[in-house]
Amino acid sequence: MNPVSRIFRSRPVAHLAALPMLAILTPLAWAQGLPTLEDPSRGQGSGVMDTLRNYGYDIVMLIALLVVASMFVGICYHAYARYAEIHTGRTTWGQFGLTVAVGAILLVVGIWLLTEATGIL
Repeated sequence: MNPVSRIFRSRPVAHLAALPMLAILTPLAWAQGLPTLEDPSRGQGSGVMDTLRNYGYDIVMLIALLVVASMFVGICYHAYARYAEIHTGRTTWGQFGLTVAVGAILLVVGIWLLTEATGIL
């Protein structure tokens, strides 16, 4: 009988101590088949700094997309709240139309500003 099996037979607590190591090592064994890292949208660049700069550009573009998406959700929520107030008699259809029009203009201006800002990079 080898020494490892003797330890596990004689000490059931050793099983509990081995569980965290098993939980850590198992995903590492599965990670062997992961795909390689994709190049940034601007290409790999001529050196490490260029590649990192290109990855940074992609990250900034993702953040800009999230900002525009949150603006869209906020404008839709405000327009829906204004629509709900029409049925209670607190606002009119004209105020709802104004809310939608101003929201659309804000969304277009926001997209334009973020496009200009990412063009600086």
